[in-house]
Amino acid sequence: MDVEKKGGRNYLTWTDEMDEAMLNVFVEHYNRGDRAQNGWKPHVYTAVVKNVRAKCNVDIIKENVISRCKTIDRHYVNVSKMLSTSGFGWDWIHNKLMVDSEDVWRNYVKANKDAACYRHKVIKFWDSISLVFSKDHATGTGARTAGESAAEMAAENVNNINTDSAATSSTQTGEEQKRKRYRSDDSIASMLGEKLDNFTSAYKADIAQVAPPEKPSSPEEILDALNAIVGLDDDGLLAAYDFLIADDRKFKALMALPERMKKKWILKQINQ
Repeated sequence: MDVEKKGGRNYLTWTDEMDEAMLNVFVEHYNRGDRAQNGWKPHVYTAVVKNVRAKCNVDIIKENVISRCKTIDRHYVNVSKMLSTSGFGWDWIHNKLMVDSEDVWRNYVKANKDAACYRHKVIKFWDSISLVFSKDHATGTGARTAGESAAEMAAENVNNINTDSAATSSTQTGEEQKRKRYRSDDSIASMLGEKLDNFTSAYKADIAQVAPPEKPSSPEEILDALNAIVGLDDDGLLAAYDFLIADDRKFKALMALPERMKKKWILKQINQ
């Protein structure tokens, strides 16, 4: 367990149970595509707070979750750096680092002094941490398009800029500032979103043209190839036909062989 700031003043002790309740929600929403380049959608933090409160009977707020995430992210960066280095591995039974030798550890710590505390540190739920704290973006049916992510980031940045301006300006009314902010949000978000979505569509089209799906071999092609194999009797031909008609990759492998080896190879396959 670790200690995190609560509301900037008090301190909150995080337990394994709380970490598990938090990470379970993050994993669920990661798989739904609710994490983008600029972080989690707001409703994800709401779901985390609700689940931790319900499962662990503790009163937390969004800021507690954000603070805890910063701590876990720091552990993730440090540990994953070690795991990418020769001589390190992960002990899934004891939830800590495995090191090939003390020499490996001493040499690494000599160059990375901040890593010294991880020699015997237990970090539970590493599989979930590796998923949701990696820098990869969510993909899949629930993930946002590049344009949607860019639009959200643009809107958020413009909102922040205009909020700062509103705090220092006394000549404009709240309604005037709001109308200007909406116009800026719409124009910038629309421009970035449209450009990135167009790029994504063009890229997918290029990939489709470069690598079109390969047409499977026809039954006639397979029969012609088997009839051309010298010494293959009817029983062997039928067995080979049943085998190859169900696996076009195997048929391609057969056709790549020299003629003198085809009979031996096909008999070996059907007799396995």
